Amino acid sequence: MFDIAAAIESAGLGSRADFLKVAMSDTALISDLDPQAKSLEGYLFPNTYELTRAQSMHEMAATMVKQFRRVAAELGLRDDVHRVVTLASIVEKETAVPDERQEVASVYENRLNRRIPLQADPSVIYAELLQGNYSGALHHNDMSFNSAYNTYHHIGLPPGPIANPGKTSLQASMRPGDTKFLYFVSDGNGHHRFSNNLEDHNRNVAALRRAVAKR
Repeated sequence: MFDIAAAIESAGLGSRADFLKVAMSDTALISDLDPQAKSLEGYLFPNTYELTRAQSMHEMAATMVKQFRRVAAELGLRDDVHRVVTLASIVEKETAVPDERQEVASVYENRLNRRIPLQADPSVIYAELLQGNYSGALHHNDMSFNSAYNTYHHIGLPPGPIANPGKTSLQASMRPGDTKFLYFVSDGNGHHRFSNNLEDHNRNVAALRRAVAKR
């Protein structure tokens, strides 16, 4: 919602602050789908929209929520909406490769089942965005940031979505891949390497560092 608010302001449609005010409070737009929702985060479906200055911030947000409802109906998403969208939002932020999303979802599903912290960097970034503290990069001490959205500190999913997932991320979270993966790391070329155990994961991390060092 922070990116959407910035895009709205950049397009001259209104102020970032005014959109965020609506996004953070107008939960009546999705209360039937997700009674636990703390904001519209997760339900402002990513798409291309034709908006005008004549529209209110509420109307712009409602247009995006309406598109989410269309896609959710197509996918048959009716149950566990809060959980599915929250997981999908993490998947959305972790990979831009649609073909990897089921595998990424499987990593988090396996961690949830084993009560292993998700340790998802995007959740820490979101925690800092909510507090207005994000500097544009994560550092080691950020992992100890005190927030319910910090999945390094808290086992389980964060309290709600941390982004607005697209269709493939929602699909992946509804039906994660059937894997034993517990880890993944970038391969340095826009994709990821997945592993079942820490030993293999550490090898993949070392391979990434070697690849980065050669550039």
